[in-house]
Amino acid sequence: MDALLLLLLDSRSPAGAHSHSSGMEPAIVHGLVHDLVDVEQFCRTRLRTAGLVAADFAANACALGPHAPTSAWHALDAEFEARMPSEALRAASRQLGKGLRRLVCAMLPGCELPAVHHPLVLGAAVAAAGGTPDLAARAAALGTITVPASAAVRLLGLDPFAVQAMLARLACEIAAIPLSGGELRADSAPALDLLADLHHTAEVRLFAS
Repeated sequence: MDALLLLLLDSRSPAGAHSHSSGMEPAIVHGLVHDLVDVEQFCRTRLRTAGLVAADFAANACALGPHAPTSAWHALDAEFEARMPSEALRAASRQLGKGLRRLVCAMLPGCELPAVHHPLVLGAAVAAAGGTPDLAARAAALGTITVPASAAVRLLGLDPFAVQAMLARLACEIAAIPLSGGELRADSAPALDLLADLHHTAEVRLFAS
């Protein structure tokens, strides 16, 4: 199942992430990100806030497994939603979750995943493909920085090799992410929530989020 997991976690997979910037576009529009140094700081901030939360929930979802009772999935989904005060971010997360569910169903015919937020779908998908909660956590954390980094290349015209080198510098932080093992994380970055809602009302935008 290793090759299947690689396909599932491939950033080129048609799960819809290419149409999202995970806050990078509004950060650039509002003058908070100008160059590669700013992009690295942005990604590091996301990793230490949204990345930690996504990793924790993906790990818990993987441990729960795709065949868990609906009530258990509803409870975990509600916990994750409570940690997303931005309506725009909640909508984006559900949209990405829906796209990932479609991808997994195409790759694993007959596999049924819950209609929940993206990190939870990811965790359930990793479990269905034979992966572990630790792998699900790392995959979720990685996604919180690869999406905005990719968007930055398109928006700022950055050298893609330099951006990949920047992501490599953050790899050790992803590997060292501690899972809660108990109470679910609630780390947050209020500025990103505000930017997401501002972006949602913008007349002109290249990305959905």
